[in-house]
Amino acid sequence: MAEQVVGEVTAPGIPSATVARLPSYLRALRDLVARGVSTTSSVELAELSGVGPAQLRKDLSFLGSFGTRGVGYDVDSLAQYITEALGLVDEHRIAIVGIGNLGHALANYSGYEQRGFHVAALLDASPDVVGTRAAGIVVEHVDALEEVVEREKVSIVVLATPAAHAQSVADRVVAAGVREILNFAPRALQVPADVDVRGVDVGSELQILAFHSQARALAEAQDR
Repeated sequence: MAEQVVGEVTAPGIPSATVARLPSYLRALRDLVARGVSTTSSVELAELSGVGPAQLRKDLSFLGSFGTRGVGYDVDSLAQYITEALGLVDEHRIAIVGIGNLGHALANYSGYEQRGFHVAALLDASPDVVGTRAAGIVVEHVDALEEVVEREKVSIVVLATPAAHAQSVADRVVAAGVREILNFAPRALQVPADVDVRGVDVGSELQILAFHSQARALAEAQDR
């Protein structure tokens, strides 16, 4: 049965797999808020988030204490709990390094502000790009990376550089004190243990889908 949220968030100790699912729960809850829905069940929220109800309840149990069974989750309260657990109460300032086609697309993404992020700086090495504007921000030379990180109080760096330059830029990012990196370059980065890197490799994801497509085709052929 569903439960109503009470108590306080206990974010430390949340398993990484649970953390990876929290943004989906938050997105679903914000959609419910936008629709004027005040309470939801674990079954409904799980369906909106693409997980099973048991998994949802287990994940949410890491956020704090629960009570009043059968009432349903309070949508506003649970959204606030997850917002706090994800560290989104304070704004996170982002620098994007590499303003090619992908970097431009990332700079112009419209969902940052509503999710607690602000693009504070754009950097590139190309003379043809430095000094131009993207998303209303002047692109600065990557040579000024350390200065820009300090000046703009950057806490997250997004790497959209060519693979050959990603490691050297990541080394400078880490040396500048940034501990969170989102890497779009198609290569693994070597970073200290206290630095978190999330990699987004479109090519690898497509290869995984190709594997599943092939496996499905083979299974269907065997069933004939």
